[in-house]
Amino acid sequence: MQMIAMLSMLLDHIGVVWFPDDTAWRMIGRLALPLYAYALVLGYLRTRSVNSYLLRMLAIAAISQLPYSLAFHTLEINTVGTLFICLLMLWALDKLQDKRALQAAVIAAAILFVELVPASYGAYLPAIVLIYRYVPIHWTAVLHMALNVVFLFYQGWIVQLYSVIATLLLVYLPLFLRAFDRIQIPRIVWRSFYPVHLALIAAIDYSNLLEIR
Repeated sequence: MQMIAMLSMLLDHIGVVWFPDDTAWRMIGRLALPLYAYALVLGYLRTRSVNSYLLRMLAIAAISQLPYSLAFHTLEINTVGTLFICLLMLWALDKLQDKRALQAAVIAAAILFVELVPASYGAYLPAIVLIYRYVPIHWTAVLHMALNVVFLFYQGWIVQLYSVIATLLLVYLPLFLRAFDRIQIPRIVWRSFYPVHLALIAAIDYSNLLEIR
């Protein structure tokens, strides 16, 4: 799953920067976000130290911000930063068990924050994380598609409809994803891939611009 997530994200970002009119890159790249969101939920449930997990996510988000802004010419919080907010949300929800009103306030605060700041993917990312965390597995694909339809009308995200393929793989073809897990990816590669590939994309893009000038 990690290999598919990294490769699809790389193809997605290559498409955004250099082939914006070719939707094939984005269609393949739509697999990445759900897989990273699912990995976040698994990591949260399995980690021995939520505090350490939060610090790692915060560090990766901070390191990634400059290359993210340079690669995509934006000041919004990068995707790992949004995932960090989602992780904080999950931690707070568990701390406030049986306090439904406060839990609803936490979810609302997370959604408002990523929408207003703004942050990459906005409210979409907390929503998909909540689906993976709390919805029975046989309903996840249905709710993921419903979420995609909502954002089709809210943001006009047509290509995002293809992201449900990732959830279909997670639900109906988990053995297919596990086959890729035989490729052992060192933790340092998994954790550094996001900022490193963004830095490379930004560097190549800016060098191309200098050559043109």
